[in-house]
Amino acid sequence: MQKDQGILLESGTNELEIVEFSVAENRFGINVIKVKEILNPVPVTKIPHSHAAVEGIIDIRGEVVPVVDVAHALGFETSSNPKQDKFILAEFNQTKIVFHVHTVTQIHRISWESIEKPGTMYQGLETEITGVIKKEGDMLLLLDFEKIVADISPESSIKKADIRVLGERERSDKKILIVEDSGLLRGLLQETLEEAGYIHTTAFEDGKAAYDHLAGLAADGKTIEEEYQLVITDIEMPRMDGHHLTRRIKEDQQLQALPVVIFSSLITNDLKHKGEIAGANAQISKPEIVELIEVIDQHIK
Repeated sequence: MQKDQGILLESGTNELEIVEFSVAENRFGINVIKVKEILNPVPVTKIPHSHAAVEGIIDIRGEVVPVVDVAHALGFETSSNPKQDKFILAEFNQTKIVFHVHTVTQIHRISWESIEKPGTMYQGLETEITGVIKKEGDMLLLLDFEKIVADISPESSIKKADIRVLGERERSDKKILIVEDSGLLRGLLQETLEEAGYIHTTAFEDGKAAYDHLAGLAADGKTIEEEYQLVITDIEMPRMDGHHLTRRIKEDQQLQALPVVIFSSLITNDLKHKGEIAGANAQISKPEIVELIEVIDQHIK
């Protein structure tokens, strides 16, 4: 299946399309925006001393791409029928990667509102899951592919040490609102911003919680520009995604002065227009933390 860019949903509708796949009879999903192509398995060239979950590399039309065995990454059994397996060619964090799964079934269009936050009931998988969709008496789990890749290749994630290139930083009294559903990245982002001098941060794990907080402040008569000077938001989040959050902020007369920076693995040339339509002041691709700090500096005086 080659994804047609024309089917991408209108920005800010709080909807997404999910490619459903299975690993060891467990149902999972990946945002269709991340999926470039579904491929039949091809021979993989192994790499010496690579991570145990990395099968090797393949050549896709002249481009060398790593292959990750999702079953191994999740601690599941390997495929019982490898000939029926599928390769999902994905792109995020400005990187292409192939995920080896066992089947690919269908595409679902759903609202972020119908996606529940994962809880501790998912028997150890909660750190690998960003959301839970209940369908047809079963559950479809949204995998945190960024965390899977970060576990395999830690250098691909946010690193506090990167901001040393910015030199000495003064402590700032400005307040920043962070909206990020991944607990790992939320903590890393707060720690890195503190290292950069932005010591006053408040974090929420989805767009709805963040918007309700901002709207509540406005309803209480607070001047929003005095409460926060900038919002940093991810895109993919349960209940309300970052594009919808951005649009709600920019359409609200009491909130619209707040600069909104989208910091996401989904910032590509093909998808940047979605953030622009929603009204984002800037869009930075993860894990470009130095660029993010520089943009914050520009918008917070």
